[in-house]
Amino acid sequence: MMESFRDKLIAVLVKGNLLKERDLDKALEIQKKSGGSLGKILVEKGYVSEKDLMVAMSRQLNIPPINLSKYKIAPAVIQIIPEKVAKKYSLIPVSKIGNAVTLAMSDPLNILAIDEIKILTNYDIDPVIATENDIKEAITNYYGAHSQEISKLLDDVPQEEVEIESDQEEKIDVSEIAEESQKAPIVKVVSLILNEAMKRRASDIHIEPCEKFLRVRYRIDGSLREALTLPKKNQNAVIARLKIMSKLDITETRIPQDGRFKISFEGKEIDFRVSVLPITFGGKVVMRALDKSSLSMGLDKLGFLPKPLETFKTALARPYGMILVTGPTGSGKSTTLYSIINQLNTLERNIVTLEDPVEYELAGITQIPARPEIGLTFANALKSVLRQSPDIVMIGEIRDFETADIAIKASLTGQLILSTLHTNDAAGALTRLIDMGVEPFLTASSLILSSAQRLMRKICPNCKEEVEIPKIVLERIGVNAGELARKGVKAFYKSRGCAKCNNTGYYGRIGILEALLLDDKVRDMIMRKAPSDDIKNYAIKELGMVTLRDNAMENFMNGLTSLEEVLRVTAED
Repeated sequence: MMESFRDKLIAVLVKGNLLKERDLDKALEIQKKSGGSLGKILVEKGYVSEKDLMVAMSRQLNIPPINLSKYKIAPAVIQIIPEKVAKKYSLIPVSKIGNAVTLAMSDPLNILAIDEIKILTNYDIDPVIATENDIKEAITNYYGAHSQEISKLLDDVPQEEVEIESDQEEKIDVSEIAEESQKAPIVKVVSLILNEAMKRRASDIHIEPCEKFLRVRYRIDGSLREALTLPKKNQNAVIARLKIMSKLDITETRIPQDGRFKISFEGKEIDFRVSVLPITFGGKVVMRALDKSSLSMGLDKLGFLPKPLETFKTALARPYGMILVTGPTGSGKSTTLYSIINQLNTLERNIVTLEDPVEYELAGITQIPARPEIGLTFANALKSVLRQSPDIVMIGEIRDFETADIAIKASLTGQLILSTLHTNDAAGALTRLIDMGVEPFLTASSLILSSAQRLMRKICPNCKEEVEIPKIVLERIGVNAGELARKGVKAFYKSRGCAKCNNTGYYGRIGILEALLLDDKVRDMIMRKAPSDDIKNYAIKELGMVTLRDNAMENFMNGLTSLEEVLRVTAED
């Protein structure tokens, strides 16, 4: 008797240790009672991963697999098959050559689907295999209402092309562009871009002029992802619309400009900080989304582990001195500082911030934007601020000796100073101040706490699955079996990627914190100009400081993130 395809597929899965016999029996029992596809049951119950099933089917049917997330499909090809049909049969057209269409299908054995597509399109069909999740995500991306609505709106905009000379200077009629930017289609397109960015949890929107089109990208969980492209002819009108919203000069195209505007989204007020930079093919616009409602949550909601958070709170209880938050750009330093001052904001306190520029506008707090071009630097502004009887001063960043010197002296005369510094770890900030020229005795006397932080991506809860990590790998990063048993860790996780997380495997971010509370020994080491590594080692051994790597590993062992993310974000101690 000839072996059926189903039997061959089961044999491949079982022999390859991709499917356990007992799980197969359970799946067959479910199929017997409820019917349906065995493959779908195996995936839904978690007995086999969608990817493993796809590879096994590919081998048995001799049909190539495809990773749709790494494949760009032309709009003309997408239009071959209606969205309703694509969703009905879980398929999507990938390419067209001559009279043949390549079709990505989750079930290439669905003859009814292939026959219907042949009748519908009059094309020959070449099937390839893709996972159902990949196909769903592709359908959302390519048939999505967002891109289609924008395309439809732009059809109503006049077709005049922008004339560009060989020296890259554009012949622009400003009055026409101003008028064009206020037309309904352009206004709606910009609104849709902003709305979609908020729906996707974007922290930044990049609108980038290229040679033949205008590209829009969103930064989600720290990574940039392409959202859509707009025709080159609409570039000037879109950028002018954003400049008008940001109260910027639309006639100025030679120098950088900074502005801001507000929108309302799902009952929340979102601030956008806007930067326009002249580049080769026009003005690049980057917008940072600032949600004030996230600041009211306070430090407890930022995801920090209890021990470093408690150390941080101990420092905040001091009436005066300096607290430094360090880390690279995009590590959440500003959010941490704003959460602190929002929490400390009471009628009894005079809180002043010096920023370049002001990020979040907070009621009840005096906020001063630095303007170096007219001489209002951090250092000059700080001198004036100290005459205003402040209780707490937040300085956006200590960039030079003068700012550091004034800030430290202010912290010694009764103010609580909060600021940021660009260093890799908490101990590094202590020696950085000395390198700037600050006297060691002033650093030792004024500093209460130095901290370092990072943002790491969380595993997508929708598609996370257990993964086995070799013992030798765990030992190499300092994890032993005894520690795992003590913490009750039974499994590690990774994510395979799904529509919810845009096939990245991650959804949302969590903060990790390294807090070094200075004691007499650390102050003595600063006075002696001890290396930062010596200070760090002492803090770990004697003060019990939890390092960034320790924080990250704790999140990994708690199933919140992956080992790859731990190694990407933190360095070995």
